[in-house]
Amino acid sequence: MTFELSRRHLFGAASLGTAMALGGAPSILRAASAPAEATLFGPAPGVAQLSRNENPYGPSPKAIEAMMAAASRSCYYSDVGVRVLTEMIAERFNVRPEQVVLGEGSTEVLNAAALALAQDGHILCPDLFWDTTVNYAANQGARVVRVPLKADMSVDLDGMAAAVSPDTKLVQLCNPNNPTGMLVDGATMAAFVSKVGPKATVLVDEAYNELADAPEAASVAHMVSAGANLIVCRTFSKIYGMAGLRVGYAITTPELAAKIRSHIMSFGGNTMGLAAAIASYNDTAFMSASKAQIVEARGIMQEAAKRAGLEVLPSQANFLFVKVADADRLRTAMADRNIMIRGAYGKWTQWSRVSTGRIEDVKRYAAALPELVQA
Repeated sequence: MTFELSRRHLFGAASLGTAMALGGAPSILRAASAPAEATLFGPAPGVAQLSRNENPYGPSPKAIEAMMAAASRSCYYSDVGVRVLTEMIAERFNVRPEQVVLGEGSTEVLNAAALALAQDGHILCPDLFWDTTVNYAANQGARVVRVPLKADMSVDLDGMAAAVSPDTKLVQLCNPNNPTGMLVDGATMAAFVSKVGPKATVLVDEAYNELADAPEAASVAHMVSAGANLIVCRTFSKIYGMAGLRVGYAITTPELAAKIRSHIMSFGGNTMGLAAAIASYNDTAFMSASKAQIVEARGIMQEAAKRAGLEVLPSQANFLFVKVADADRLRTAMADRNIMIRGAYGKWTQWSRVSTGRIEDVKRYAAALPELVQA
């Protein structure tokens, strides 16, 4: 295959010296750790970082080895790496390379999509979801129309379909949703895309898809190859543990891909990110082991919330949304113990988001939660 040749070209520098630098055969999971002094990247020693939906068990050993092999070549622009990863993604989703858009994290792709498609109209979205990129477009003059969640905090797809108007240019969703963690099953989402797609482009941000119980069944990515008016975004920041390496992508129609690409601000890609992404994209052993740790951590936190008598939403992601008396107050109390969680999201002042992390850090949260919510 074309990308196999390109991969050999790109990673021909990998050698015995690289393997030795890694300390021999690394374990399949290696939780990121901090040296004794304060670090530039990640939490300081003693801090349980459970606020940012990161995966401390990545990048995979294959990704680390690839980055080390490519480091001395990072003085060159990474055109070949862009092409190789694009071809790998296209092959997986049965689309053409021109239907794939790479970005510096899926954030850049989402920003570009919002800017490209919100002209002469508005973006329609749920009242609560990861709206940073929608807000970015709004700051550039785009109009945003929000639809309230249902009483159970789930996305109201019927309400969103009813709110579509001739002015709606983009309908954006996150599935599983952030910060709630709740999943719209794939069949229901596919029916929504089929209903709304003829009227407006649908964008589904599937950043947490690989963490769902049944990722393929939860996804609508297969609809892209069938020609749906759809954009599906994915990222290497979550299951792959590459949040700091900034690699994300979208698959969509060739026409929409060209529009999105015209608003991408970066140039040529990040050599280290691309090297890691190419090496680990099909590393199913690492992904399975990493997911198992995340699911275990999520279960520990769910049990802690249950012991504390708290309502917790069903999550298919690497975080939980827990109902407490005051989310900001709980954040402060946890921070006093060097446990970092999120505070309130706007008007949802009683909902606290906590991310999974290293098992030992999650256990600190689990031990503190029942005590602090009673304080």
